[in-house]
Formats: sequence, C-alpha cells, structure tokens
Amino acid sequence: MAITTLNNRSINRSDTASADQVWTATSATASDFQAGGANTPAFHASLSASVDISDATDTKLACDTELYDSDSAYDNSTNYRFTPQTAGKYLIYGSMTATESADTDMRNVSLMVHKNGSRVELFGINFRDSFTRTVEINGSTVVDMNGSSDYVELYVFADTETNSPTIVGGTNQNCFFGAYKLIT
Repeated sequence: MAITTLNNRSINRSDTASADQVWTATSATASDFQAGGANTPAFHASLSASVDISDATDTKLACDTELYDSDSAYDNSTNYRFTPQTAGKYLIYGSMTATESADTDMRNVSLMVHKNGSRVELFGINFRDSFTRTVEINGSTVVDMNGSSDYVELYVFADTETNSPTIVGGTNQNCFFGAYKLIT
C-alpha cells in the first residue's frame, strides 16, 4: 500500500485497486477540499409579466418572481432590491429584452446596476441610424457591499422613435436579476 500526503494529511491507496484507482483519506475532512466558503447570500428573480415603460426614462425593473433567495435579502414585492447583510464582494447580474411595436423604432437601450441609488454599471446599445424592433441586453459586474445598508437595483432605459417600449417578462425569464457573494 502506498501512502501519499495531501495538505499534510495521509492518503492511502490500495495496491489492489483497478484502473480507476480508489483513494481514501485517512484523516482529511470535507473542509480540506472546499474552496473557502459558500456563495451566499444569493438570489435570482425574474419579471413575471411584460410591462410597458416610459420612453427615454430610467425605470427600475420589478423582478417579482424569486427562483431562490438564500437569506431573504431580495425584496420582490416593494423595493425590488437586494440588501445582503453579509459584507463582501458580490457578482451582480441581469438581463432584459426590450421590444417595440414598429419594426425600426428602437434607438437606444441600456441595462443599469444601481448601488444605493446611484448607477455603478451600464450595459447598452445605441443603434444610431439603424434602428431595430427588439433587443436583449445582459451583463454582470462586481460590487462591494458593506453588509448592513448597501443595496443594489436593476434599471432599464429604452429610447424609441415614436412609441413606448415594452420589457418582456413571463415564464421564459426574458428579464431577470440576481446576485451572489464571491468567495475571496
């Protein structure tokens, strides 16, 4: 029987093992193999139904259907914001589909992450002179959160030629917002 050391712990390998050799740890624990903790608090929420928004106006996305919310840190009924009570760096992500009734009406569309009421990230497309009807925008960013009062929200901006834009919601999760704590 051969003995190998992993993280100062003895690992025994059976000489009678097959080609898929079996390793057994004699004194290792589960924490010896973890990457450093859990990615929580975490949440993912989507927009349950399509919503018309005002043209050329920053509008908070009311993602009201939670897929999960590990620490009840996302408000899916009033403020539509994530307020984790654990300090750290968080990966914030979102996606939305904006559409317009005319084939060539959409001019400029942005998806924005706001922290404590101020924009910290913008993902956008300006179609200049080649307007379109439907566009999907998604993005992610890392935001430091203090674990007591910091919060993040997701906003959208859509500028059309003549009509009001629609943000597509529903069971296909065309619009969603989420976050999770990074292990650092």
